[in-house]
Amino acid sequence: MRRTALLGAVSALALGLLAQPVTAPRAEAAPTTFAHPGVTVSRAQLDFARSKVEAGAQPWRSAFDQLLASKYAGLDRTPKPRAVVECGSYSNPNYGCTDEREDAIAAYTDALAWYVTRDDRYAKKAIQLMDAWSAVIQDHTNSNAPLQTGWAGSTWPRAAEIIKYTYTGGWPNSGRFATMLRTVYLPEVINGSNSNGNWELSMMEAAVGISVFLEDRAAYGKAMAAFRTRTAAYVYLASDGDLPKTVPSQNLTTRDKIVAYWQGQSTFVTGLTQETCRDFTHTGYGISAISHIAETSRIQGQDLYGTDVGERLRQALGFQSKYELGTAVPSWLCGGSLNLGLGPVTEVGYNALHNRLGIAMTNTQTLNQRNRPAGSNNLFVAWETLTHGDNPA
Repeated sequence: MRRTALLGAVSALALGLLAQPVTAPRAEAAPTTFAHPGVTVSRAQLDFARSKVEAGAQPWRSAFDQLLASKYAGLDRTPKPRAVVECGSYSNPNYGCTDEREDAIAAYTDALAWYVTRDDRYAKKAIQLMDAWSAVIQDHTNSNAPLQTGWAGSTWPRAAEIIKYTYTGGWPNSGRFATMLRTVYLPEVINGSNSNGNWELSMMEAAVGISVFLEDRAAYGKAMAAFRTRTAAYVYLASDGDLPKTVPSQNLTTRDKIVAYWQGQSTFVTGLTQETCRDFTHTGYGISAISHIAETSRIQGQDLYGTDVGERLRQALGFQSKYELGTAVPSWLCGGSLNLGLGPVTEVGYNALHNRLGIAMTNTQTLNQRNRPAGSNNLFVAWETLTHGDNPA
């Protein structure tokens, strides 16, 4: 029995050396008083953007013109709510998936247009879109339900925060909208996911934003703790050791399991993400969610950019940007081939880390400038050159 116990102990030690679960990070406590509007973009940031647009300054003026010219700003838009949104893998089947995401982006677009122009028609259109969905939706179903809920649930609170806290014309059904977020969206995302990392990061972005709008301190703390764990397991730093950190619930207890989860990549270098070898588009979703949550946390009084979150974000942006810009792919990285297409996801992180903190980010800066004005990915990212481009607030 002693021999068996000894072998067991040795095996356990070996597993411990191979797989490095993330130690439970300090839960980021919710603020005593929530700041509003406070989901991804603050009132001060909105005021800065508005002043630049009014002055005709670039890149904000062209970014705003891009917003107004988009399909999302159309005042003739008809909302298409459904009681049940059914989304399979890659939105197949697509019963309301695109409609929900795009109506949410439209509401946010209209909220931004309202704030910049003070044209009541945009505020009323945002309210119409939010009211239409809060009156109807009851559930999300099929395999992509958690991700779909995360994407739409990340965007709705951004629109709602701006309208509720800056529009003086009234929003009688704001309470019903809050109930929708609490009963339909939050339960679907708050407990996270063991799928690819961009799923849980988007789900936690939704959970954090919803928690701010609802002023739900318990949900905010739970979502933020999950976010810290997932971010550490999504972006590798050399300081993590020989292998990436893992999320304990995923039971990635051997090197082989970890390599398989990292899309077959067995060489780990700083800035690599869990989905780099899948494709840059999904990697961009994860990076974007990290930046959005970090920005919301900063607005709410806890700046994560100076923690490992900021370092992982910086390194992920730099690593992916280098190859997005055309650097030759070495044979050890993803078999020597990458699927590019990072998307409009660099503005928030670049502004926070380079402009506010003064960190050199040459590759990210080059890509950021090339992509301006950043538009929408038609999922949950929209108009970030306008809201965060070179924004000191």
